[in-house]
Amino acid sequence: MTEASPDALRGKRILLLQGPVGPFFRRLAKELRAAGAEVHKVNFNGGDWLFYPSGALNWRGGRRDWADFLQSLIVQRQIDLVLLFGDCRPIHRVARSVAQQYGIQVGAFEEGYIRPNFITFEESGVNGYSRLPRRAEFYRHLPCRPATAERDVGSTFRYAALWSVFYYLAAAIGRPWFPHYRHHRRLALSELFPWLRSAWRKLFYTMRERSILERLTGPLHRKFFLVPLQTSVDSQVRQHSDFRSVAQFIRHVVRSFAERAPADASLVIKHHPLDRGFHDYSRLIVRLRAQLGLGARLLYVHDQHLPTLLESMRGAVVINSTAGLSALSHNAPVKVCGVAIYDMVGLTFQEPLDDFWLEADSFRPDPDLFRRFRAHLIERTQINGSFYARGIDATASAALASVARAVHAPGTQRSAAPERASSAPGQSESATLCMYASHAMQRGPELLEEPAWTP
Repeated sequence: MTEASPDALRGKRILLLQGPVGPFFRRLAKELRAAGAEVHKVNFNGGDWLFYPSGALNWRGGRRDWADFLQSLIVQRQIDLVLLFGDCRPIHRVARSVAQQYGIQVGAFEEGYIRPNFITFEESGVNGYSRLPRRAEFYRHLPCRPATAERDVGSTFRYAALWSVFYYLAAAIGRPWFPHYRHHRRLALSELFPWLRSAWRKLFYTMRERSILERLTGPLHRKFFLVPLQTSVDSQVRQHSDFRSVAQFIRHVVRSFAERAPADASLVIKHHPLDRGFHDYSRLIVRLRAQLGLGARLLYVHDQHLPTLLESMRGAVVINSTAGLSALSHNAPVKVCGVAIYDMVGLTFQEPLDDFWLEADSFRPDPDLFRRFRAHLIERTQINGSFYARGIDATASAALASVARAVHAPGTQRSAAPERASSAPGQSESATLCMYASHAMQRGPELLEEPAWTP
């Protein structure tokens, strides 16, 4: 990723909201302070507190009052940059709106566009919020740089699962201290069970589907279309597509396939590995198979090797998954059904889905355009590292220069928005922030504290 000098961060006031599960934001804050920045952090539940237990504000109010409190915090702390993970989470959508009112830049972290060795950082937001150009002509005029070497981060699933278990456990235990917080996924002790179920299902599907890959790379080679699913709680689905759920997307694609696909084609729906323990679409697919008379032409798989599937498939249909980028790297036809940064003329199939089944064989992405696009994507948005696995310190250090570039970016000057939350003369900013939190909860005691939360 294009970098800027960390010196640009000296004296800047940076606000951290929710980060990825695990210690990444804590490590990033350490790097920011070492560069001379003033770092502030807001925790929203016990899971946030677990990984950032000191030096943070603990917001205990409700969603309706979050915007007013954030405005107060931004004005009183004179925040220059807001950093967050997952720009479509409800609290972060509000934060983006408030920051925009005050002319403050938002830096959004997300899982990598390029998997598995990268994480994403964009200066405005990802996917539908990204400022990356969507015109092929822009990329065709870029110099074609040689690919840069990347560090292999190795397997991250077990680390992500471990941090998630700790996060959900702490969030469940800490709920009495954060009674009004609503997460994008249920925060309860019962949520630990799906992670355990995921491990069992992985073993089960490995055994049950052991002959599937041989079939897909043998008799069905170049005869099946692949639909790699996103997680059931992926906010990119709801925010950047017309689908309200992954199940709705499945129904849409399967019905289109049944009506328009050639009789010799099969459709393979691949479950997302991180959603294995949380959701199962078996009943839906069995019902669609029967209703539409697809029989053995409709397959549902789980832990098959994705690169092998991409090599053998006829084409891929996605909402806005990063699997679409992986498919393009295999020079395969891709139909995007949502809003994705790589959905542009010359890279993806631009006609309706109904036409894709018959015309995919005659369409291929422009390899030169893809090379230039991918190089620019890595340069502008990707950081070689992982939020979860070993080497988090190195990833945080690498992210520092990217954050510095966001501070240095055009359009980050504070606007002259009215200071709705300015403190009264002689009143400390901490007292005013506590007042806002208390008013939001319509209770007398201070509900936001500078010290760490302790059960």
